[in-house]
Amino acid sequence: MDQNKAKKLTTNEFENIFNDLYDSLCLYVNRYINDLSLSEDIVQNVFIKVWEDQVAFLDKDKMAGFFYTAVKNKALDFLRSKYAKDVKAYVLEDLETLQTEHYFLSEVIMIEASEVIENAIKSLPNKCAEVIRLSLESHTNKEIAEAMNISVYTVKEYKKIAYKKLRKILAHLKII
Repeated sequence: MDQNKAKKLTTNEFENIFNDLYDSLCLYVNRYINDLSLSEDIVQNVFIKVWEDQVAFLDKDKMAGFFYTAVKNKALDFLRSKYAKDVKAYVLEDLETLQTEHYFLSEVIMIEASEVIENAIKSLPNKCAEVIRLSLESHTNKEIAEAMNISVYTVKEYKKIAYKKLRKILAHLKII
């Protein structure tokens, strides 16, 4: 997009952004309100509002930030609403914490990092991916072997293969 002129999104561009961000935004909002169905509604409402208002963007790279901020604000509005106060009984201190920039940034980083890792796991062979997912759920090698009906040695081999491939796939990330 031209840096000097705001551009309205075409239907295809809007659809691509929706498809790229929808799942991450729903998970992000869910961290605030703890209800996936309501999170999906909030994210959908933000996208509908952006489409109806034909919001123009100066910089394509900043669209994700715009949507994360918009859904965060809608989630906070929901938490402040009478419904949320009556039904969910949120504590005022919790709401203040959720509004901080530190919380916002840490949650965005967590969601984005989880997505990168999940995509890397999806690229693994099926059995290796299954072992890694069970391992991430804190299952022991023995529990994984029993669940998958394989030997503990095979679990260790799948992990070895998976870690080697994951290191290669995720090598571009700078870890402090």
